[in-house]
Order: sequence, then structure tokens, then C-alpha cells
Amino acid sequence: MSMDPRAAMAAAPMHWRQIVVVAMCIALNALDGFDVLAISFAAPGIAAEWGVDKATLGIVLSMELLGMAAGSVLIGNVADRVGRRPVILGCLALMAAGMFAAIMASGVTTLSAIRFLTGIGIGGMISTTSAMVAEYSNDKRRGLNVALNIAGYSTGAILGGLVASALLASTGDWRSVFMLGGVASAAMIPLAVLFLPESIESLLARRPAGALEAVNRTLTKLGRDAIDALPPLPAVVVKPSIASLFSRNYAAITILLTVAYFAQILFFYYIQKWVPKIVVDLGFDAAQAGRVLVWANVGNLSGAVLIGLLSQRFAVRPLVCASMLIGVAAIGLFGLAGADLFRLSLTVAIAAFFINAGVVGLYPVLAQTYPAALRASGTGFVIGVGRGGSAVGPIVAGALFASGASLLAVSLTMGIGGLIAAAMVLLLPWAQRRASEA
Repeated sequence: MSMDPRAAMAAAPMHWRQIVVVAMCIALNALDGFDVLAISFAAPGIAAEWGVDKATLGIVLSMELLGMAAGSVLIGNVADRVGRRPVILGCLALMAAGMFAAIMASGVTTLSAIRFLTGIGIGGMISTTSAMVAEYSNDKRRGLNVALNIAGYSTGAILGGLVASALLASTGDWRSVFMLGGVASAAMIPLAVLFLPESIESLLARRPAGALEAVNRTLTKLGRDAIDALPPLPAVVVKPSIASLFSRNYAAITILLTVAYFAQILFFYYIQKWVPKIVVDLGFDAAQAGRVLVWANVGNLSGAVLIGLLSQRFAVRPLVCASMLIGVAAIGLFGLAGADLFRLSLTVAIAAFFINAGVVGLYPVLAQTYPAALRASGTGFVIGVGRGGSAVGPIVAGALFASGASLLAVSLTMGIGGLIAAAMVLLLPWAQRRASEA
């Protein structure tokens, strides 16, 4: 048979091995979520043991975020050049080594370097698993699976946070948090070796030596007929590079998606970083403020799952635009909640639901928009550069509060990020038409 295996996989129900690949990627992203949060749980113990001031601690806390941005951009491109499987395994090994190395760190400088390198692995993992999940999903489940993969990050942060809190309560040693992350990451390596074959789409895009045999091995495992020859190459072969993202065909698409992600992430991190302080300033204690943030994260997770489910029945781009715009209206309600814990919790959960649905919904849009040869590069670049919004959002909100602006005024100003993001996504079909004409 010489039918294109990509078309067959896209149309057929998912084989159990495809489901296992998706589940493995979700589990790896859950590890990412815990690994990023680990330093936050360890921070009080590190500060106490080493006598670190808040300014220095802030640098340590930000190092893996810088590493993640670098890893998303650089390693996403590597995944398009050498394949998904070796990059995922390499990132997982780097994460495990980074968590174990953090246990042995003797000072702030060493720990900062270790967290930066760990962040590179985490950033590379997020962009590469996003491509892997898209390529192992059929058309019907792709949007759901890509959304669940990103939701795995939040799930890992929540569940890992609960385990880390219990560990710290029983051991009193911040190093136990990194030990947990290291053991969990190392335990995933043999599972990833066994259950993550190379993506067929990646093999067909790259055409390495032995590509036909590798494709047929995977097809046989998926219960599908082998092919006699590789499908013909497209008329225009795209080279996997950052330069290709800014070629005549893809420049407008890359700019629109990067601005959209940056603006929506800026909006998202306003809630994630400022809600506890806002609630305390309204007269509540830190524990009550923490519970309001928990409700925000419940909203985050629910929004991610729902947009994934809806993407099975509806086009994902209009869903993303609607989520972004409703999130702007919902943050206005949060701004009007006043000193009432129930109203604050309810409105922040609703706002987070729609704002994070807008963030997560961009991942299936990325998977649909870029071809296999650029999928990890495009996703990695947009996420990596867009992550700048995670740093800018809290800074802008802080400056607005310092100037004496009200909660409503600050909330609506931050909501402009959602309006910009929605506008960029609405312009995407124009950029795609322009690319197809070119």
C-alpha cells in the first residue's frame, strides 16, 4: 500500500498506542508543572538557610523562567531538525539531572545556574510534546489532546504542590522537594523510551536515513498496513529554522501568534501574581488570599479542559477569540467585587476560566497553523518570546497600583492584553491566505 499514513491516522479512530503517547506527553508536562513550582516551595527554606534577601531570591526564582524561554525557542527548532523522540528524552534527562543537582547546590550562584539549565529542559519539553501530541492525534481529538497536554502542566503544579507541602511539613528540608522532582523525572525516562516512538509526521518531514523502515515499524505497532514508499515531498520543502518562521510565507503568521500569546500571557499573569496581594490589601489574611488563588487555578484548569472538549465539535479559532473577549469582561467583574471573599473567589475563577482557555486554545491553533517541518520551531518560538508577557504583566500591574489606580482601573487596563490577543487571532485567516497566495 502507498496511501499517505498521515491521512489514514487523521481520519481513523485513535489506536491505544496513540492514546498512550498522548498520556505520556501529558504526564511529562505535569512533571514540568511541578519542576517549575519546586523552587517556589523551596524558597523559604533556601532564604532561611543561606540568609538570602528578597532581591537575590527573586533572581533565583526567575532563572528557570529565563531558561524556559530559551529552551522553547532553541530546542523547539532542534526537535524539527533531529526529531521529537530524542529531544523529549534529552529534555527529560536534563530535568532529572537538574533536580538532583539542586540538592547538592552550595550557594545562590550555583543554584541559579542549575535552575537556568533545568528551565531549558522544561521549555524544550513543552514545545516538543505539543508537536508530538498534535501528530499522534486524529483530526477529531487533536484540539482536545493538545489542550489536555497543556492542562497537564497546571495539574502537575497543583498535585505536586500538595505532595511538596506534605514533604516539607514532615522533613522540614527544602532539598526534599528537589529529590521528589528528580526521582519522578528519572522514573519517567524508561517509560518514555518504551512508549514514545518517533512521530511519523516528523519522519516524513525530515526524511532521515531509514525513514521508510521507521515509519513502517510505527505503523505496524499502530495496527496499520505498511507502506511501499514514502509519500512524495510537497512542492515547496520548508527548512526547519527560525529564519523560515520569518520567511515570506510565515512571517505574518509568526508575528500575529507571538503578539497574541505575549498579550494573553501578560493578562494571565496579572491574576496569577497579583491576586493574593490584592486580597490581602482588601483586609483579608494570607491564608484567605491563598484560597482565592486556588479558585483562580480551578478556573484555569476547567477552562483548559472545556476548550479542549469544545474543539472536538467547533472550530477552535472562534472559541479562542470568544474566550479572550469574555475574559476581559469577567476581569471587570473581579474589579467590582469589593471586599467580599465569595465575590472575589467567584469572579476570579470565572475570569481565570476564560483567560486560560484563551491561552491554552492558542496551542491547537499553533499545531494547525504550522506544517510538521516547522511545528515545534513555531510553537517554541511563539511560547518562548511570548513568555516575556509573564514578566511584563506583573510589572505593569504593580506600576499601575503604585500610581494609585483602583482595582477596576488596573483590571480593565490589564484586560487590554486580551483585546489585543483576540484581534491578532481574528487576523490569522488573512495571514494564512497571504501565505497560500505566496
